[in-house]
Amino acid sequence: MNLTPRFSLRTGPRIKEITVTPIAVVDPPLLNAAGLHAPYALRTIVELVTDDGISGISEIPGNSDIDAALEASKPLLIGRDVFQLSEIRQVLVDHFGKDTAAQRGDAPWDQRKMVHIFSSIEVACLDIIGKVTGRPVVDLLGGKMRDRVPFSAYLFYKYEGAGGKLAFDIDPNAQGWAAARQASALNPAEIVAQAQAMCAEFGFQSIKLKGGVFEPRQEVDAMFALYEAFGPNVPLRVDPNALWKVETAIQYGREMEPILEYLEDPVRGQAAMAEVRKAIKTPLATNMCTTSFEDIPTSIAIGSEDIILSDHHFWGGLRSSMTLSGICETFGRGLSMHSNSHLGISLAAMVHLGAALPQVPYALDTHYPWQSDEVIVGGRFTFEEGSVLVPQEPGLGVELDRDALAALHQNYLECGLKKRDDEPEMQKKQPGWKFQAVRW
Repeated sequence: MNLTPRFSLRTGPRIKEITVTPIAVVDPPLLNAAGLHAPYALRTIVELVTDDGISGISEIPGNSDIDAALEASKPLLIGRDVFQLSEIRQVLVDHFGKDTAAQRGDAPWDQRKMVHIFSSIEVACLDIIGKVTGRPVVDLLGGKMRDRVPFSAYLFYKYEGAGGKLAFDIDPNAQGWAAARQASALNPAEIVAQAQAMCAEFGFQSIKLKGGVFEPRQEVDAMFALYEAFGPNVPLRVDPNALWKVETAIQYGREMEPILEYLEDPVRGQAAMAEVRKAIKTPLATNMCTTSFEDIPTSIAIGSEDIILSDHHFWGGLRSSMTLSGICETFGRGLSMHSNSHLGISLAAMVHLGAALPQVPYALDTHYPWQSDEVIVGGRFTFEEGSVLVPQEPGLGVELDRDALAALHQNYLECGLKKRDDEPEMQKKQPGWKFQAVRW
């Protein structure tokens, strides 16, 4: 038997090429606390190629400033051993500096530079390491704890329309989820119809509503309408995106106690979350007030939440997310997963991470049903009863569809967007509209 490794035991494959490709994918007019989704959501695809021709890929939220930083990181990374991830991270920290909790700030979404850069490089390196060793990424994270990873339906208030070049147009011949994806959802009845179509298509067993759009009474009524339509065996959660005042959160949080699995970010900041947490029985989840390891000591000291919604794009990669899992287990926190508008590379990484976590007590978030484009060979992932089968192939188990990549990059060049900003889109519908960190 030939036991000679493909590479020296002292030296792994080295990065020879790095390609950064911004893309734009069709996104419907979804409403949220920050305004209205643009007709396209931006993503960035990163590909590393080693000196022996092995390719690894990753996907992060699109932002021209982060894309430029990735381009600037190339001289730092070319020639690095893909196995030496701690060294790679340190090189990047030395150049770009560490992100701080303060840099996350009050922005509606996370635009910190270092976490995005390193998570993109780390996932691509793990994809390569998996291919070199013949193991799926889940095995590099400690091994598979489950064969399928559960996800939750993710509902949005929305205007009529499907996104893209004709953002507010609809296809009158669309059926099922394709029809619901372009339909309006501006009241409780339409939210229930959206949920029914999404669950019928994807088999989701739990439901989340993105709130912070209308005054709280209307959104709470929508949650009770969902409870009436789906019954007590379908867990429900709602996310007001930290727009409520403490007294508002306590009032409506108490009212929804009988129907909620958890309440996500009803108020802004750890201190306000801790105050609400003391006043209601429903568990509180966050992806806004505890967003970095720097935040955790205060979180534990004051009890700001019960559940942390991780995101490997924002917590510094897959291995850091496993570290977060251990901290949550130590301090009695639940752990689930945050989502943003994403394609199959990010979904594959989420599934590998979800399969490696010791426990998944709450189905993970995903925007995937809202996206119709794809950038991986073979097309879009399929969901069975709301779950995704863990890829068994080496690495992430997905490969770039280069024709699709080129088409989506052309979308980026034509759409004119450079970073996410939902406020101008909202102003097209409601002139003068402004984001407010606390609204009700």
